[in-house]
Amino acid sequence: MAMEKEEQTIAKESKPCADEKGMVLEPPKTAPTPRTAPTPSWFTPKRLLFIFCVINLINYLDRGAIASNGVNGSQRTCNKSGSCTPGTGIQGQFNLSNFEDGVISSAFMVGLLVASPIFATLAKSVNPFRLIGVGLSVWTVGVIGSAASWNFWSITIARMLVGVGEASFISLAAPFIDDRAPAAQKTAWLGIFYMCIPTGYAIGYIYGGLVGDHFNWRYAFFGEAILMFPFVVLGFIMKPLMLKGFAPAESKKALTQVETAASEDTEVEIGNGGAASTKEDFGDKKKYKPAKVKGAIKSSNQFVRFMKDMKVLLLDKVYVTNVLGYVAYNFVIGAYSYWGPKAGKNIYNMSNADMIFGGITVVCGILGTITGGFVLDFMTNTIPNAFKLLSMTTFIGAAFCFGAFCFKSMYLFLAFFAVGEFLVFATQGPVNFVCLHCVNPSLRPLSMAMCTVATHLFGDVPSSPLVGVLQDHIHNWRETALILTSILFPAAGIWFIGVFLKSVDRFNEESEHEVNRTPLLESKTAERKESSAQS
Repeated sequence: MAMEKEEQTIAKESKPCADEKGMVLEPPKTAPTPRTAPTPSWFTPKRLLFIFCVINLINYLDRGAIASNGVNGSQRTCNKSGSCTPGTGIQGQFNLSNFEDGVISSAFMVGLLVASPIFATLAKSVNPFRLIGVGLSVWTVGVIGSAASWNFWSITIARMLVGVGEASFISLAAPFIDDRAPAAQKTAWLGIFYMCIPTGYAIGYIYGGLVGDHFNWRYAFFGEAILMFPFVVLGFIMKPLMLKGFAPAESKKALTQVETAASEDTEVEIGNGGAASTKEDFGDKKKYKPAKVKGAIKSSNQFVRFMKDMKVLLLDKVYVTNVLGYVAYNFVIGAYSYWGPKAGKNIYNMSNADMIFGGITVVCGILGTITGGFVLDFMTNTIPNAFKLLSMTTFIGAAFCFGAFCFKSMYLFLAFFAVGEFLVFATQGPVNFVCLHCVNPSLRPLSMAMCTVATHLFGDVPSSPLVGVLQDHIHNWRETALILTSILFPAAGIWFIGVFLKSVDRFNEESEHEVNRTPLLESKTAERKESSAQS
């Protein structure tokens, strides 16, 4: 009897069912999860670091170029006798005030702020490496739009697209590097990656100055698009990589197939169990209902997951303290990067401010960022040690930068400002190390994304326009620079508080996505077989 029941059950499972029109419906098939070893990717750890560094360099080259005197230009000026000097660059061609000029520098942040959490959330359902390829494509379109702009609003919208494109890269690149860096050199590798921020800015100042002075400011943006295009192609044709804390693409695909099959079963059951009048009333429309319901449920689940992850981040005192210090720090650095060449030109009558600020930033930025990473690794890369290094270097660096603007001699200014920049750029590796290691591995993309959102939304997005407004009112670049620099001292104080907070390095913790996703797939398949057997 038991054998007969078992045979009936197997026959029932394999027997195709028919709808009301007599059409045979094949039973849903679930693709088995492949167990073969994955093919090695072309991206070795060092190759990945190199490529990501070049992409990051181009990103920040764009920011430096638009801030340079060659591309950004100057307003039209008139003297008392009535003779006027025509404006140059973007500001001169579009006749922008200092506030509008500051808005252009911050416009890309709007796209970045909106897109960063979206890309971080999508990373849980779409391969993160492919998301970077999509982002770089949008970035390229944005810089081409900047080159082709014709007024204030057109270039503002184009800069927003640049921000959307950059969002995927800044949220996902650092976790990839952190996964593949040697354990004893993680901060050094992050330092090398973030070294490209000051280096990119500096090269951008020089690049923008040369292109703007010798050709036209629009050619600077076209050149950036050409530089980025090979990496756009690379993001789509190379074998994608996976992040720690996320299931492989095959598991996601299999899970999706199970969910699709389950939804199809639900549709058939409703059709067989419902009244005939219901089928007649709805007709073919019922075919689309499961897809709509599935899409709504998926969107709802992603939103719920996002809100739960956000709650975890906001309740983490270490993460919040780190981000608050970074906000104050970024407020100053963002304004320095945009207004620095212009302030130096006006305070010290620098004839080649782009070259001087670019040279100081590239040398001090490279040395400072790499040194900060290596020093933290030498101290042992822990979260409390990171906070100690952050608070100490920021405080001393702020004192040097503040003192630099007090000197009337350009040479004393350059000497003190160079030391100050060296120290403040030493924070790049440690601050991002804390963001990556104070959260669960699966939260790292969202951690980086929300850190970026906060530091831009409350840091360098408002700082450029606000400094422009301040300068429009006091008309003294030295006083404006001193007021701005003083904000670095609260940043050092906030990071000093982090030294005394209880912290745990969560990098080696198992992620719920890593642990539960594959068993969940297997359990769902087993449940479906069991329910089929019982029916």
